[in-house]
Amino acid sequence: MAQAIMLQGTSSHVGKSILTTALCRIFKQDGQKVTPFKAQNMALNSYVTKTGGEMGRAQVAQAEAAGLDPTVEMNPVLLKPTGNSCSQVIVMGKPVGNMSAKEYHSGYSLKALGVVTECLRKLHKDFDTIVIEGAGSPAEVNLKDNDIVNMRVAKLAGAPVLLIADIDRGGALASIVGTLELLEPDERDLVKGIIINKFRGDISLLKPALDFLEAKTGKPVIGVVPHLDKLGIDDEDSVSLEEKEQPAKKEGELDIAVLRLPKISNFTDFDALANESDVRLRYVRKGEALGNPDLIILPGSKNTTEDLLYLRENGYEREIIKRVKSGTPVVGICGGYQMLGREVQDPDHTESDLDEVMGLGLIDSITVFAANKVTHQVKAVAVNHKFLGINYSGDNLTGYEIHMGCTQFLSPVDPAFTIDTRSGKQVQMPDGAVTADGLVMGTYMHGIFDNDAYRRAVLDALRVRKGLAPLGVIVDTQALKDAAYNRLADVVRRSMDIDLVYRIMNEANGR
Repeated sequence: MAQAIMLQGTSSHVGKSILTTALCRIFKQDGQKVTPFKAQNMALNSYVTKTGGEMGRAQVAQAEAAGLDPTVEMNPVLLKPTGNSCSQVIVMGKPVGNMSAKEYHSGYSLKALGVVTECLRKLHKDFDTIVIEGAGSPAEVNLKDNDIVNMRVAKLAGAPVLLIADIDRGGALASIVGTLELLEPDERDLVKGIIINKFRGDISLLKPALDFLEAKTGKPVIGVVPHLDKLGIDDEDSVSLEEKEQPAKKEGELDIAVLRLPKISNFTDFDALANESDVRLRYVRKGEALGNPDLIILPGSKNTTEDLLYLRENGYEREIIKRVKSGTPVVGICGGYQMLGREVQDPDHTESDLDEVMGLGLIDSITVFAANKVTHQVKAVAVNHKFLGINYSGDNLTGYEIHMGCTQFLSPVDPAFTIDTRSGKQVQMPDGAVTADGLVMGTYMHGIFDNDAYRRAVLDALRVRKGLAPLGVIVDTQALKDAAYNRLADVVRRSMDIDLVYRIMNEANGR
């Protein structure tokens, strides 16, 4: 039977995901066979497992920190917002339908409790330690009756709880005391310690507040974790996009503009680009100028038709087409790829009430949505890949597909890539398209820029177009991630009483 620890917060975005990641790496470093778990996640940043199941990206980072391949048991329920207080509900990696917030919380969530319980049972059997992440706050009294992610899970897992507060946003002491006050007595007893997160400044000045907290609540403060910048670790949701804007780099570097769509998904597709020394990656938000970038990227979207209308109504469609005509290259990934075509059709109203929406017309294609969702991990090859005229050839390119709809071409095109492995099965399938002039590329492969040699080939082609010498330096993305997990673990180990965390877990298990 595994021991468990659960991280809950006084609100959303207090750092539960990152601290769960840190504990996964710390326990792995200490020789534990450790797994993350989050019963229910709400995020547009998702991932596809080896078996084709879809799960939240934060639990993928946590699994990587634990040295594991991600599995849907680590995140059995995923909610992907589609707009208008509605979400696509994904259970054990597969969509079960779209539901309003009221339909889900008052009618469906407790039906998924059996799945959550079974996943916990399996993880308890297979691992030494489970690090469980909660969601939002356990003190949301309007949601507690149907909760399947906070205190009900702590009880199911036999997990003591550490309560996290974000001191950077202010009101941390009040939020801790208030959260504990709103819990039921048995829930309050489950909270065994407090973590102050995102602290800036001289910790000695905080000591009176810590003493007050311990006296007021009877709970030990287990640690004060500093504010951590540029972690290099995948983020959970679009809230963290606010932290991704980069300052301008030196004159002559590459400027890459990603359209910050209202329903943007899988923005981690571009983290590897942002880590390159010669790239300034910026997210163009509503009302901001597109400018004159070296590359424009249309990202994935949870609602392609609505995001197409957003581009049109805010003048970005016109600006993108103008830039392409003047020689600026464009990449579209997944939903962004669909937008590049002539038309997006939705006869069954899978995404919206609209039957069809005109696309940007940069690729001679139409996309027709269907109810079935395509989710696969893939491997691909590129043979004389024509984007930017680089004639790139390479194999073992990895990525994953998450999309609804099939793209059909109205005239012959060069595929961007050829998928040769899909969910572990050998196939030969063209993916995406590159226009004859090499300026526009679309692909369904999320994570294409995580392929180090391919990413550098694209960036060096952009440099040559700008009159700069190619760098030719290939950055090892996976090594950077692993170093980031170790760096995070080192900081958290110094900032928290990890020995006390072990004692809390042992006592909960009667050890």
